[in-house]
Amino acid sequence: MTASLTACGGEEKVGYGDPTASGFEAVKVEGEIGSAPTVTWDAEMTVDEPETKTLVEGTGETIEKGDTASAYLWIGNGTTQQEAYSDYESGQPSELVASEDQLSPVFADLLTGAKTGSRLATVTTSEEVFGETGNPQLGIGNADTVLIVLDVMEKVVPPKPVDVPADQMPKLVEKDGKPVGFDFKGIAEPDPAGELKRTVLTEGDGEVVTLESTITANYLGMTHGAKEPFDESYSKEPAEFALTGVVEGWTYGLEGLKVGSRVLLEIPPSAGYGDQEQANIPANSTLYFVVDIVSVK
Repeated sequence: MTASLTACGGEEKVGYGDPTASGFEAVKVEGEIGSAPTVTWDAEMTVDEPETKTLVEGTGETIEKGDTASAYLWIGNGTTQQEAYSDYESGQPSELVASEDQLSPVFADLLTGAKTGSRLATVTTSEEVFGETGNPQLGIGNADTVLIVLDVMEKVVPPKPVDVPADQMPKLVEKDGKPVGFDFKGIAEPDPAGELKRTVLTEGDGEVVTLESTITANYLGMTHGAKEPFDESYSKEPAEFALTGVVEGWTYGLEGLKVGSRVLLEIPPSAGYGDQEQANIPANSTLYFVVDIVSVK
């Protein structure tokens, strides 16, 4: 299925500057949904009023307010006619929540009501998307215009953690007061199709972790029956990361907990690395973690 949006309006020239055109008249977007769009700038883009178009009408599920969708995002600077951001290079779509509490209103409005399988595009101003300062990190000034292309791939049903008693989890092994591993004695080989399980060992009293949080945490991770961790931070420094930038088992296993909490997580492959082999982690592994939530912002 190919999307094509062709410049179709008149071109104007302001003073001795470059040719300019309004909104979608300045650009052509082509390509297959799920692949990076081919964007051809015919003129510097000006925007009188924000405008949205459906380039490909999907036939799948409708993304309602508050839903999470797997979507590829592309952002271009309509003033400099340069690509500013793209999910396509990594081959991994973003998980976006159709809510203004989670996203800029421009992205939330674009996603809400869209059907999976759709390619959508918006032309607007930098201020509408990023606020009065623009986004210097992406090379977008506060007076620039912006083109957004969004491929809505599928609705995401996030895993819900099942809280279980501590005796259903491996025993934490500590040395000098710090976790150094797990004792899996008495813990059966996990079902790869199992649930995301959680045991809160210590409940903190600090700020609540939400999906938009960036947290600092200490952690240790092992696979079932392993002799040593595949990764840990207790012997180094706590790690900082966006909650939406880690495996789903962390994202949804830590959401709702408070700073100061210590939690054990059993993460099935579907909420971990799936069938992708990682360093020291075989494909289709169930992951076990202890996580101490140090701070949140």
